[in-house]
Amino acid sequence: MPNGVDLPHEKVPEAFVSEVTADYDLPDGVPCFLFIGRLMWYKGLRIILDALDSLNREHLDYRMVFVGGGGDEKEVREYAREAGLDSKVIFTGPVSDREKLRAWYSRADLFLFPSTFDTNGLVVREAAASDTAAVIIKDSCASEGVSDGRNGFLIEENAESLACKLKELLACPEAIQRVGRGAGEELYISWEAAVANAYDRYEAVIDNYKSGVYGRHDPLKGSWMQSQGELMQILGDIETARKELRRSGEELAGEIDMSLRSARNRALTDAIAARYEMGQSIKRMGREALEGLESLLDEVSQSFWDRTR
Repeated sequence: MPNGVDLPHEKVPEAFVSEVTADYDLPDGVPCFLFIGRLMWYKGLRIILDALDSLNREHLDYRMVFVGGGGDEKEVREYAREAGLDSKVIFTGPVSDREKLRAWYSRADLFLFPSTFDTNGLVVREAAASDTAAVIIKDSCASEGVSDGRNGFLIEENAESLACKLKELLACPEAIQRVGRGAGEELYISWEAAVANAYDRYEAVIDNYKSGVYGRHDPLKGSWMQSQGELMQILGDIETARKELRRSGEELAGEIDMSLRSARNRALTDAIAARYEMGQSIKRMGREALEGLESLLDEVSQSFWDRTR
């Protein structure tokens, strides 16, 4: 089932397009090519730049706008500079405002998307929302539903094929406009329409199941699937129990540590108290011994004086 996009099927007003693109060199009457997405080599950006280099060598005028950022942005910019494309290639950086993206889609004559990495290519349908046709790799995931020369343009996965297609289209701007309208009519799908299509599809699947279209239910297969589900549930329960046990163990360890700390503190307090009591006892014993010695000295002195008188 094709995905929908969150953009309305219409171009934005010319005044807003002019406002968004005012800071860039985009002369009237000069074809404008557009790429929107992450600036990564695997998006087919080298194919675009090499094809543009071919146009340059034949002195064909155009502007190429890259909207977005990415891990390869610095290298992509440097590659364009070394190829001598500076005057015709524009890098805007990332743009998150959806209305500004609509302005770029509306300003572009062609959307270039030579990527075989993307599994759907929503940007192709976003471009179609502004009646902008896309140039796409033949048999790529993004080319699903695209008919060459009717609602889009298909090329081989190389710069020569893209350059050839662009030269052909620069000589026939009427074809660009006609195919752009075809893209809007046949490729554009709103989110509301996509949800409605999904609902109808699921409803048909349910009706087919109830009417036996999918054949008799295989109890053995059903039992196997059920057993697999039960096994996954058991494994999940084991993992949950393991985490709970680990958490309980951590809590128990914390409690034991706290108890040991408390016992140690009590033992330390008792030891200090005992030491204090021992010190007091020694002092008392010392005083008693001193008093006893003084008493003995008094008795000895008194006895001595008594004998000498």
